[in-house]
Amino acid sequence: MQEVVSEQPYRFVPPYHSRFWWRLVERGLPWYLRRYWGIERTELRGVEHLRRSLAGNHGILLAANHPRPCDPLVVGELSRQVWKPFFSMASWHLFMNGGWQAWLMHKLGGFSVFREGVDRTAINTAIDILVSAERPLLIFPEGAVSRTNDRLNPLLEGTALIARSAAKRRQKAGLGDVVVHPVAVRYHFLGDLRAAVEPVLAEIETRLTWHAAPQMPLTERIAKVGQALLTLKELEHLGRPQAGALHERLNGLIDHLLVPLERQWLTGDGATSTLVRVKRLRAAIVPTLIAGELTEIDKRHRWQQLGHCYLAQQLSWYPPDYLRDDPTPERILETVERLEEDVTDRARIHGPLSAVIEVGEAIPVAIRRDRQSSNDELLETIAARLNGLLK
Repeated sequence: MQEVVSEQPYRFVPPYHSRFWWRLVERGLPWYLRRYWGIERTELRGVEHLRRSLAGNHGILLAANHPRPCDPLVVGELSRQVWKPFFSMASWHLFMNGGWQAWLMHKLGGFSVFREGVDRTAINTAIDILVSAERPLLIFPEGAVSRTNDRLNPLLEGTALIARSAAKRRQKAGLGDVVVHPVAVRYHFLGDLRAAVEPVLAEIETRLTWHAAPQMPLTERIAKVGQALLTLKELEHLGRPQAGALHERLNGLIDHLLVPLERQWLTGDGATSTLVRVKRLRAAIVPTLIAGELTEIDKRHRWQQLGHCYLAQQLSWYPPDYLRDDPTPERILETVERLEEDVTDRARIHGPLSAVIEVGEAIPVAIRRDRQSSNDELLETIAARLNGLLK
């Protein structure tokens, strides 16, 4: 399990306002992306939409999809193009791990958000940024790295809350609009696909005590490995493999992991999105760890429960139909990377890649939500625009 939560007390990391480090680093960004992430080139589209909003002095929220861990840096190419640094929200665990990358993320405008609770300081900071219009604010409303290059996952509600709250304050102060620009990030693999994924699949097969099967078609081989790993988790948690279609097995295991925890920790209506379910459970469990009042036995039990949450979230990132009907090289690569990450907690970098960053037209933010609708109109509009850009 990756260290995405911590029992250390949360300390807010505020945004760094000086442009000194951004000006110093921005010229080296293409080299960094090539050297550490395998991204050989980037292409920017729709930049004129963002330039118009900057010229209008609007409060600007950039809502981007999140297929890869390097997305914040890739979107940094957009900031270079408009010669304007961005502020961005990032999970606290990225700062907590320390190191020069955490330091650099902060100096380039990143500030922390505590995803295992309601981080009012981070929310208010984000609202203040939009009200002041000092810089655009970059948010990844999916809430986690999806590794689904051309498919959007459900968006978290905090994005709309921040945008509307800022719009109310700007209107009251006579400062003009808040707008949301959807930003679609898509990657294209430029290398030899089989040569890239063969070592990963062979290593996983070895861990399964299998002989490597390089003669098999890639999609069949990946499906076989995935089925084996799912079966192992079913044996661990259910005692036997489940019957049924893949989506039924995934949902069955997710519910087996989460429903008992929800009965213990939560009240009220259940969420439909696995990510939201996990977020709510972490928000209930993690504070008991941070309080530091648990016995060692209770602490181990809490970490076991958080492990179940982590596994459920990871299972939810495998779309059952992702490799059907002649999948793209990117879908194959992403699935293998996800498998490696789940087996080893790390995924090696595969290149060369190209990245396309496309900015959509501005979405004006209304100050009030339509209470007659069960859905959030702003979130639905952002999702629809992003999906349109990703096609």
